[in-house]
Amino acid sequence: MPSLSLTHVLNTPREGFSEPPPALVLLHGLGSNEHDLLGLAPFLDPRLFILSLRAPFAFDEAYAGAYAWFGMEVSPMGWAYNPIEAEESRRILVSFLDEATAAYDLDPPRIYLMGFSQGAAMALAVALTAPKRLSGVVAMSGSLLPETLENPAAPEDLDGLPILMTHGTHDEVVPVALGRMSRDRLQSYPVRLDFREYPMVHEVSEASLRDVSGWLAERLEDSGVTDRNGRPR
Repeated sequence: MPSLSLTHVLNTPREGFSEPPPALVLLHGLGSNEHDLLGLAPFLDPRLFILSLRAPFAFDEAYAGAYAWFGMEVSPMGWAYNPIEAEESRRILVSFLDEATAAYDLDPPRIYLMGFSQGAAMALAVALTAPKRLSGVVAMSGSLLPETLENPAAPEDLDGLPILMTHGTHDEVVPVALGRMSRDRLQSYPVRLDFREYPMVHEVSEASLRDVSGWLAERLEDSGVTDRNGRPR
C-alpha cells in the first residue's frame, strides 16, 4: 500500500467494472479509527473503490486506536472544538484526495466523501472549500463547523454539488437542531442538498444506510459508471 499522508485501509470493488473505478472516502467519528466505517462496505454499491481513513490526532493517550479530526473540550457554553486542528485536518484531507487519486489511479470526477459525526463535519468542510475535488458528499449525524463558512469556494464551483445529510431525531450527541441549522445554512449555497431525518440516536440505522446506499448508487448512474464491457449497470 502506498505511503500517503493519512493511514487508511481499502475495500476494492466487489465486481469488475471499467477502470478507473469510482471512489468513496470514509471519515470516522470522534474516538474511532479507520476500521470503523469500513463495516458499512458490504452494504454499499459494489462498484465503489472504498478508502477508510484514520484521523490525524490521537483522541486520548489512554485509549489505543482512538483518533479524532479535532480536539473537543467542555467549556462554560458546552462542548467546544479546536478550530486549529479542524483546519489542519481539512488541509490534510484535501491533500490526501490528490495523493490517493494519483496513487490508486482514481477518477477525479467520481470521488465521493462520506463521514459520520466529526467525520461528517470534515466532509462538509471539504465540500464547501474544495468542491472541485468531489462528486458528492454524505454527512451522517454531523453539523457544519462555523469556520467552514468563513471562506467557502466560489458559488460557480459549488453549483449543483450533491450533498446528502442524515440525522437522528433522538441524537443525544449531535442534536438534530444542529443538523437542521446546518441544513438551513447549506441552503444558502447553490449545492444540491438532500436532508433526511430518522427516528434514531447517534448512529447509522438500517433505514438511513439503505437511503445512503441508494443515493450513492443514483450518483454513480448519473456519472455514467459502466461495467467492464462499457454497459451501464
